[in-house]
Amino acid sequence: EVWLYLLSIQEADRSKEISTQKQKLQEYEQIDKDPNEMTKRVRGEITRYLRKTNIESSRNMPRLFEDVISAYCNHNHRVEYYPAMVNLCAPFIYSVKRECDAFLCFEKMINTLDDHFSSRSINESVASFMTLFRTCIPDLYSYFEEEEVDIKEWAASALQFVLSRELSLENTMRLWDTYFAVPDWIELHPFFCLAVLRHLKENLEELEQSEIRTMLMRLPPLDMDQIVNEAFNIRHEIMERQISDDSL
Repeated sequence: EVWLYLLSIQEADRSKEISTQKQKLQEYEQIDKDPNEMTKRVRGEITRYLRKTNIESSRNMPRLFEDVISAYCNHNHRVEYYPAMVNLCAPFIYSVKRECDAFLCFEKMINTLDDHFSSRSINESVASFMTLFRTCIPDLYSYFEEEEVDIKEWAASALQFVLSRELSLENTMRLWDTYFAVPDWIELHPFFCLAVLRHLKENLEELEQSEIRTMLMRLPPLDMDQIVNEAFNIRHEIMERQISDDSL
């Protein structure tokens, strides 16, 4: 329920809550959710996701995914469906009670990401991330170069889809608890990606190229409280370093 307020889906003013909810529900019910040429792709991805996550789901779960994603794509004709929408949708499907509210949260998340990457391309974001990676974790950066690991591919997915493809559902939801509670979470996100790499540094340095790729694509269960603290520490380190460099 807190997510609904943090994402401004519900207002803090409870006096208008019932009428506002009713209006939003009516608007959602009017959106076209009928099957189309995209539906088969969505269903296939939902099936793969539910099988991969191994999380118990009701018979109703695939339909909820399908309705919310179809509604979003039909309501936003300029947006083309892509498989990671299922990962981005999952935390809302599992945690938000009403389908209408899950849709509104999902829409807010996708629009936030679209707005961010329309002003700064994913290639620019990856280039900036690589600079931070080389600066903050030079030993691991060098090891990846030796093993010829293409970290840019991982970074592009991790940045663009907020680690929803790489983390377990439980870890994703814990991370988003922090994100939705801070105003500049999308600017913070690269530091969380770095915190994950730093946290797994010793494990990664014992692996070869293909094993590294496998671990990064499907991250092990992580202590997200520790990752969150590490991310803020890394951002502080970078800011301190920039201040020090500017004063020289």
